[in-house]
Amino acid sequence: MRPMSKTELLGSAAITLKDGGEDDPADIVTKAIGDLTKTVEERLADIEKKSDPAPYISRLDKLEARMNRAPGDAGDDKDPGVETKAFISYLQGREFDRKALTTTDDTTVHILAPEDMQSDFIRNLVEFSPLRQLAEVRSTTSAGVILPKRTGVTNAVWVDETQTRTGSEPAFGQAKIAIKEIATYVDISLQLAEDSANVLSEVNMALAEDFGQKEALAFVEGDGVLEPSGIMQDADIGSFEAAAATLNPDELIAMVYSLPATYRNSGSWVMNGTTLGIIRTLKDGDGRYLWQPSYQAGQPETILGRPVVEAVDMPDIAAGAEPIIFGDFKRGYRIYDRLALSILTDPYTVRTNGLIRYHARRRVGAGVVRSEAFRKLEMAAS
Repeated sequence: MRPMSKTELLGSAAITLKDGGEDDPADIVTKAIGDLTKTVEERLADIEKKSDPAPYISRLDKLEARMNRAPGDAGDDKDPGVETKAFISYLQGREFDRKALTTTDDTTVHILAPEDMQSDFIRNLVEFSPLRQLAEVRSTTSAGVILPKRTGVTNAVWVDETQTRTGSEPAFGQAKIAIKEIATYVDISLQLAEDSANVLSEVNMALAEDFGQKEALAFVEGDGVLEPSGIMQDADIGSFEAAAATLNPDELIAMVYSLPATYRNSGSWVMNGTTLGIIRTLKDGDGRYLWQPSYQAGQPETILGRPVVEAVDMPDIAAGAEPIIFGDFKRGYRIYDRLALSILTDPYTVRTNGLIRYHARRRVGAGVVRSEAFRKLEMAAS
């Protein structure tokens, strides 16, 4: 059989349109395009309907309205708890279920308020004298610290070329800072300790505040016997004597410049708030206030250009009193920490009384190491 040529193959593949009632190809194509267009339009409409933001906007509006409610409105979303209902009934004098509150006689029962009604403790504010922030603070592992101290210099003299030289020796001494101890203990009901965790944290805070306050007072007025040596009790610090029992601007200026420049340029004022309030009204001869506020965050206010620190334990202005001290505290006063605040739990000593004991102690020493770095203002006796 003879193979067909390319032309013959193409000719045999030609489409022949026939009559006899068959559909017109143009109509078929037109109908298909119309059906496709309709389907696409229906699907697009369905997508647009599903992506309509109106339902989402409505939902967001409801959420925003709920978030903007006052805090007190939240209580309307749920009923109060069993404990709250019982507590309210107790306050109103009505009967309530006691079996979850106590196992003792109802006549001596103590009713516990719901937790959300006793979440805070009201405590008094405790003020501290901030000498620890001004002084040089170090640590030690001993019961005392001995500081070698040079009390004099050599004695050199001018000589001729062949003149005999003379020897000299510097003078030395020592300063000792003894470590002192402060301690106390607190007894707490076992049931209170078990049931109220906040009470234990409040006891720890109370101990820390008490120890901090007593320590700060000792740094100012400590006698050096059982307490650290306070800076105002050091007899070697020089005093600038005022002519009267009232403050005088010229005397404050003279007091500053009575201190050696090496300490004066790093000096700070320390006084209590009452004294500071009086100094704020003082002016120099040109009518300028001695006190100047701080114009930069974190920087202290100043008197005669030097920082001023308020110490609640400093004395008030009075005849014969020493209400102000000025000097270089970083070089002149030193604090040695031996033991930080330590709290030891003793569950046995007072156990038979239904109590648990907490022992607290701290060991610290302090003292003046350079008395020449300070000046105290001493008011006239009358």
